[in-house]
Amino acid sequence: MPVAKPLLLIVDDDSLISESLSFAFAQEYDVLTSHSRSHARNLLRQLRNPPRLALVDLGLPPLPHRPDEGFALIGDLLASYPDLKIVVLSGQSDDENARHARTLGAVEFVAKPCDPSRLAELFRQVLRFDSAPSGESPGGLIGESLPMQRLRLQLGQYANLAYPVLIEGESGSGKDIVASHYLHRLTERHAKPFLALNCAAISPSLLEPTLFGYAKGAFTGAQTAKAGYFEDADSGTLFLDEIGELPLDLQPKLLRVLENGEYQRVGETHTRISTARIITATNRDLRQEMKTGRFRPDLYHRLSVFTVSVPPVRETGLDRLLLLEYFRKNCAATARAEPFTLAPDAQSLWLDYTFPGNVRELRNIAIRLTARYTGQAVTAEQLRAELDYPDSAAPPATAITLNAAQPEEVRQAARQHLEHSTHLNLDATLELWQKGYIEAAIELSGGNMSEAARRLGINRTTLYNRMESWNRQ
Repeated sequence: MPVAKPLLLIVDDDSLISESLSFAFAQEYDVLTSHSRSHARNLLRQLRNPPRLALVDLGLPPLPHRPDEGFALIGDLLASYPDLKIVVLSGQSDDENARHARTLGAVEFVAKPCDPSRLAELFRQVLRFDSAPSGESPGGLIGESLPMQRLRLQLGQYANLAYPVLIEGESGSGKDIVASHYLHRLTERHAKPFLALNCAAISPSLLEPTLFGYAKGAFTGAQTAKAGYFEDADSGTLFLDEIGELPLDLQPKLLRVLENGEYQRVGETHTRISTARIITATNRDLRQEMKTGRFRPDLYHRLSVFTVSVPPVRETGLDRLLLLEYFRKNCAATARAEPFTLAPDAQSLWLDYTFPGNVRELRNIAIRLTARYTGQAVTAEQLRAELDYPDSAAPPATAITLNAAQPEEVRQAARQHLEHSTHLNLDATLELWQKGYIEAAIELSGGNMSEAARRLGINRTTLYNRMESWNRQ
């Protein structure tokens, strides 16, 4: 029986490039092509199996001369398929864009024009690391910092309970590992099924039949009856990632399952019972989503009987050295190569870096360093080229520390505002101040988003996410 070829997604609005690369890689890969972020998202939602590789051009429409859409697509792809390996193409050899693409989770950056044979070898190299671990050790989560100890303690308390757990955390922080390892594999349900469904990876119209199943003839194309995830999970665990993407009209049906276990296949009137434990995860603030009407409060309270937060790497101190040790050894073992080491100046740089892409970014850096510096001591200069500093010579951004007088000044200003306001909305006021600061930072930076993010003391990904949240409101 022939071995299935890996699925490769190519996203480029230049049809000549897409077609020529598709032809060049057709012997080794099943190739899908797309011309825009929205088209790629819709295309992937129709797939039964996720792609293993993606080649993404940063300059996608409707902004062909800016990388925003390409960056956004990287985030979309990894939110839906955390294990997807993304190689980025760009018409400009821009170190800043390269670093930021890698921070978001891309494994490599290639400038146009690029020799297809070079890309082919890069793809083979990337796939050699495909079996490298994604952040899990034989004992589970890696780290001895207080946030990690607190997380382990909570998970130990909640693991064998039947109640739902909501896992909160930034993109790339390892929420899927918390669900699969601690809340299933190390519990009494470990011998039962563990099914994971990313709510962002499926077209909204297909989510209901995917979750609940459907009867024969329930809709066009339903030639046979099919069980859904709730039925297949049986009395095991059903992990719903990106739960904030669940459509509003489907939320009452999930709430019904949580309340009494009841659901119906699409096209049936027969009521079925689910005994699966529900674990959900999100990188959104669902409390804010409730306030804007995008998430039902009653569903939120059902899902968050227990809530755990997976800390970002920047809050785990010396754990980033433990993660480095784990990944560099495992990446070397996967590639059958000698592990690299960090020179003392590079180790200091490693400890100062905030890893905005979290464990995913850290792991990808280890993969690249393994490929480039096998058996070598990596210098600070070599390491700095892999990190997302807007200016390669600039030190990491530091938080602004208020002096003793400023809090009092803020309190007095707030008091005056409250004295003259009859219907103040705190959330709206804070949102207005945040928007004002962001717009001012962009103006002062001449539209340079990296400079604006540095002025605000946040990373560029956070800046884009906050700006995008305005557009959703």
